[in-house]
Amino acid sequence: MDTQKDQKRNVIKLLRSRGITPTSQRVKIASALFEKPQHLTADQVLLMVNQEGKKVSKATIYNTLGLFSEKGLIKELNVDSARAFYDSTTHNHYHFFSEESQELWDIQEGDLDIKLPENLPPGTEIDRIETVVYLCKKSDS
Repeated sequence: MDTQKDQKRNVIKLLRSRGITPTSQRVKIASALFEKPQHLTADQVLLMVNQEGKKVSKATIYNTLGLFSEKGLIKELNVDSARAFYDSTTHNHYHFFSEESQELWDIQEGDLDIKLPENLPPGTEIDRIETVVYLCKKSDS
């Protein structure tokens, strides 16, 4: 059984299930994103997909990441005003971010408890919670 062909078929099926036309570029980008659970910037995705074969433009990367995020395939995490990460894990979870290393990690489920107010503004409900815990290098005491 050819696992690479199976993976490609699965990616095409996933894209179609979200109403996304599976162009060769979108399939290439999705294959890189869903290779494993990961947090990638658009530039990292660009490098991954352009390592071999036909090149994908930066504009196509940004447009595709936006589309995937809009359709719920990935989560866009804005860690500062200049940088977004794209998370291939879409269930509700929290993150650590190191400004020094520019890395993002999942916080394991159950490791962070957030107490939410019982009284929300009238006519509203919680849609999701996006929490990023920013880390810095430990100071020597």
